Amino acid sequence: MVPMSERTIALVTGANKGIGYEIAAGLGALGWSVGVGARDQQRRQAAVEQLRAAGVDAFGVPLDVTDDASATAAARLIEDRAGHLDVLVNNAAITGGMPQEPTRVDPATIRTVVETNVIGVIRVTNAMLPLLRRSASPRIVNMSSSVGSLTRQSGTGGEQTTGPVAVAYAPSKTFLNAVTLQYARELSGTNILINAACPGYVATDLNGFRGVRTTEQGAAIAIKLATLPDDGPTGRFFEDAGVVPW
Repeated sequence: MVPMSERTIALVTGANKGIGYEIAAGLGALGWSVGVGARDQQRRQAAVEQLRAAGVDAFGVPLDVTDDASATAAARLIEDRAGHLDVLVNNAAITGGMPQEPTRVDPATIRTVVETNVIGVIRVTNAMLPLLRRSASPRIVNMSSSVGSLTRQSGTGGEQTTGPVAVAYAPSKTFLNAVTLQYARELSGTNILINAACPGYVATDLNGFRGVRTTEQGAAIAIKLATLPDDGPTGRFFEDAGVVPW
């Protein structure tokens, strides 16, 4: 058996269900050891058991992305287990519920969504960066959305307007895209590649399962970006068809 210190280690946040679970399954199918990051203990353990039954070397990582101590503890758990981290997929997100018209929304809803979808990504990324720096080919994938594209939201550049009016969720993904770009700028010159991923309109509980794509299809772009070659792109926004306009 390959020692844990020599194995490829990934952490996927929000991996107990939906797209996150399929990302974990896909990376595990490559022979990687995958941390299932999730707040809920029962759901986290159920996901780990299901992944292990499918042959994945999965392990649970208690993680609330809105809590500093939780992110620090998660990093310590991975350090104790493997001593490094090769891939971080920031997948955990919330919509904040509807309606979200700007004239009707409770400002607290916006704060709550941004705390998870943006600040949570920064919190977890910063906690994991020391472990990622120990990897030969570290990758960070931030799960965004087509509604994070200002071009698609505005219907400019030949793009069709996408998504409902949602002043909390959609701008949180635009914010996440901007954060991804800032990380790429700061980490330029290092071997860390960081990109944003658009999974498409996937049927998950976030949209009441109205999406037209499967969770497996939605996970594909994250797996692709997690396995980029060392000369791959960084600071970009991708979907299956290629680059997504900012």
